[in-house]
Amino acid sequence: QVHLVESGGGLVQAGGSLRLTCAASGRTFGHYHMGWFRQTPGNERDFVATIHWGGTNTIYSDSVRGRFTISKDNAQKMVYLQMNNLKPEDTAVYYCAVRTSTVYATAPSRINYWGQGIQVTVSS
Repeated sequence: QVHLVESGGGLVQAGGSLRLTCAASGRTFGHYHMGWFRQTPGNERDFVATIHWGGTNTIYSDSVRGRFTISKDNAQKMVYLQMNNLKPEDTAVYYCAVRTSTVYATAPSRINYWGQGIQVTVSS
């Protein structure tokens, strides 16, 4: 089992920054992909970013590339999402995610574990 807990969300003005943290525990993550998704009311959960736990490969959605950065601390089992130049359309519940595979996926149906989610609100 894998347990994920997000923190760091909140309210920020457009153009501002936030850093989300995901604390992971449980099984070893050597070959897993960690990532972030987000969801707004009435919509599907959308892929944001992913990073391979055993390496440095990162993938971003087009909507956040150049503004968001995903990183990790293997020793602490933490995954971070640095969000800069935030826009009102970034407002969503953000979820930490784990895919127990060496192959990343952007579809939420391919995710094996989810955090409980954390609200990010960007005001205009």
